[in-house]
Amino acid sequence: MRKLTKVQKQDIRNLRVKRDEDIDFSDAPLVLDWSKAEMGKFYRPQKKPVTMRLDTDVIEWLKSDGRGYQTKANWLLRSAMIHSRAQSTTGRSRGHRNRRTKR
Repeated sequence: MRKLTKVQKQDIRNLRVKRDEDIDFSDAPLVLDWSKAEMGKFYRPQKKPVTMRLDTDVIEWLKSDGRGYQTKANWLLRSAMIHSRAQSTTGRSRGHRNRRTKR
């Protein structure tokens, strides 16, 4: 990432002292339609390499669409994580237990 110029730093300092109501947004109209927005264009979550043991048929299915099987696996796991979190915050836990816990 490039360093900010002196002018950019000064602009940021000037904006910090202004109240939100005093900032002129007339040259940046409000966007209500986000259907053409690109996800992940400017933010990339930090990645960490892991080793997992998966069933052969699962790996074959992930790779069946060609390149990007790790991205597909990450997307599927993230979707499951979001779904699980949403259920736990609404109190709809299904009572799944970790296999290692004693009953």
